[in-house]
Order: sequence, then C-alpha cells, then structure tokens
Amino acid sequence: MEDILECCCGLDVHKESIVACLLKGPLAAELKPQSEIQEFGTQLKDLVALRKWLEKHECHYVAMESTGIYWQPVYAVLETALSDEMHLLVVNARHMKNVPGKKTDMRDAEWIATLLRAGLLKGSFVPERDIRDLRQFTRYRKALIRDITSQKNRIEKLLQSNGFRLSSFLSDIFGSSGLAIMHQLVQVGSISSQSLDQCLKARARQKANEILSSLNGTLSVPQRKLLKMQLAHLADLQANLREVEEEIHDGFSQFHGPIQLLDSIPGIDLTAAYAILAEIGKEMSAFPTAQHICSWAGLAPGNHKSANKQKKQRITQGNNYLKTILCEVAWVIASHKKLYLSGWYWRLKQHTDAKRAIVALARKLLVIIYTMLKTSQPFNEQKFAERKNASEQKRVKRMVFELTRLGYAVSLAA
Repeated sequence: MEDILECCCGLDVHKESIVACLLKGPLAAELKPQSEIQEFGTQLKDLVALRKWLEKHECHYVAMESTGIYWQPVYAVLETALSDEMHLLVVNARHMKNVPGKKTDMRDAEWIATLLRAGLLKGSFVPERDIRDLRQFTRYRKALIRDITSQKNRIEKLLQSNGFRLSSFLSDIFGSSGLAIMHQLVQVGSISSQSLDQCLKARARQKANEILSSLNGTLSVPQRKLLKMQLAHLADLQANLREVEEEIHDGFSQFHGPIQLLDSIPGIDLTAAYAILAEIGKEMSAFPTAQHICSWAGLAPGNHKSANKQKKQRITQGNNYLKTILCEVAWVIASHKKLYLSGWYWRLKQHTDAKRAIVALARKLLVIIYTMLKTSQPFNEQKFAERKNASEQKRVKRMVFELTRLGYAVSLAA
C-alpha cells in the first residue's frame, strides 16, 4: 500500500475505552512511519485529553470504527478541533474487512490508521450538527407513536377482557365519546343508560342503543385503578408527543427551502418531509450519484451473480428510518389515481408482487428527492406526463418503422 498522508490517527472506539494509534512520518516508501499508541477513557475529560493529544501532533485526519452509537460523543468533541480543520471519518467495519491485510496480527487501531494513511478508507455519511440534533427528535417521535399505539392496545385489551366492546360501534374508542365512557368506568365500574347519554357526543348518539348493549361488563376496583393508570400514561405520552412535534416544527423552520421542495411531491406532507430531511440532510454533496444514496438507504438490490446468471437478491441493509418513511409514502402514492408515480407503480405491479413494487417506488422517490435537493427544482407532475408522452411517441415511431421495414404500409396519421 502506498502512503498518501504524513500524519493520521486510527481510533478503535469501545464503550469504556478508546484505543488510538497515531502514524507520523515522511511518505518515502523505504521509511516506516513512527507509531504511537495511546488508550483513553470515554468520559468528557478523557475525550478532551484525546483532542489535545491530536492537536499536539497536528493530526488533521482521524478515522474511527465503533459499535453502535459510541462514536457520537467522540465525533462531537473532535469535529471542532484544529480550528474546524479536522477531517473525521466514521468507517464501516465490513468495508475494512474487505481490504486485504493482516488485521488479525495487528491491533485494530493500528490497522485503521494504516488504511487511512494509504487512503483506502471511505467515511460513512454524517450530517451537520443541527441536522443530527433534529434527527434525534424525529426518531424519538417515531418511538413515541409506537408507544402510544402499544398503550392503546393495552387499554383495548383490558376493556375487551371485561366485556366492554367499544370498538364494535365506535370507529375510534379514544375519541371524545370513548374517553368519556372510560373515565366513567374509572369512577363507577359500569355504564347505565343515563350516564351513557352524558358521555356520547355528536353522531355517536345515533348508536346509543347498540353501544349500551356492548357495554355489558363490570370493572372491579383493582381493574378500575389499572385503567386509570393506563389512561394517565396514555395522556402523558400524547402530551410528550405534542411537545416533540412543536420542537421539530420550530427546529426545521430554518430549512424552509428544502422542506418546500419535499412537500411538493404528492404523498409527502410536512411530517414526512421533516423525517426525510433529518436522515439525508439538506446537502447532497456527500453522495456522488443517486445510486450511492439509494445504496446507503438500503434501497438497492444486492448483487449475486454466479455462472453468468444473475440471481434474485434481497435489498441491502441501510438506514431503516429512511427506508420505512419512504415505503410509507409509496403506499400513500399507490392509493392515489391519475398520478405519474402511482401509474408507474401499477404498471410495475403487473410483473411482480406489491411489496417489491413498493420498494421499487420508494427507490424512485429517493432518486427524485436527491435530484430535487441537488438542483433546487420542485416536483413537477406535468414534466413527468410530458416525458411519458414523448416516450410513448418514440415507441410508436419504432413500431411503425419496424412494420414499414417488413413491407407493411403504415403511417403515423393512421
């Protein structure tokens, strides 16, 4: 391997310790670089000591390998080192294993530094600090929604097991009518016709007799206490969700341009636009082509070719948060009519199953998003329709040409 960096450092990051290997020396092939290995802790004072150690040696290039999220505090401390001139790479362990060498005979940090000095490492995508902060809120929102759904299912299970079948006649048992009935059950443990009449709101009053027949159970005192605790926990989760959504909305107000671009795509609302932008950032310079970002997101098929035969392969591992939100948007688009993207989905579905077609549509969406953010051009449905018509005209011209070549008298006017 030919060295291209005079000074670099490799970090092997663990939960409680960081092993750092610094390689420094001239780039002459016959001279080996000087190696210095230090071990640091992961507390803030240890990370500051690591930063001072790198600044002392004027090391501008650092690569780190980490399991899970242990790299994040290290990255946060080092990214502003040397007057923001520090070049940090978070490298993929799988990529390093594919590089030939004697990794098993060397310490991990030394192998990372050796590969970095030779320029053989590619860093993973790490967005700007403000995007990373907002990403934590959007991911937390997803977890909160999952927790709220689980809590609602627990409450529904408790009611169903005691003979209260609200969901048979109320489309949303956690609406105003359903919640009023539950609070009445917490107080009394049963429902009478008089108390039910006070609980029902709006159109639910039209089903009063059916709802009363479905509330033929009784809650004991312990069950009433349990229902009260579950309802209180649900209210806390919903209040927390509202607070998180307000923080997300305020935080993304500084990215008005990219949000407007994403919102111009049918099927993407502000919530989806926030989640997508939090994962990929507002700058596309980290991804040379749309194929790179699709591979990073896990929306690219694996390549398995043997004996000159291309075999079916599942999509690769990638960013599950981005992949999930794009697939959700794809399902929304597929349910619409008279859209270019929905028509593209239904044409593809004729040759494969629905789930594969949804993943393909999610990939197409990501390519469109990449192009829009790179060119700052909003989504234009009319351009896709014009492109479709032009493609159809070319297909007709080719067909007429082939028929004419075979001796048939065909004209475009016919």
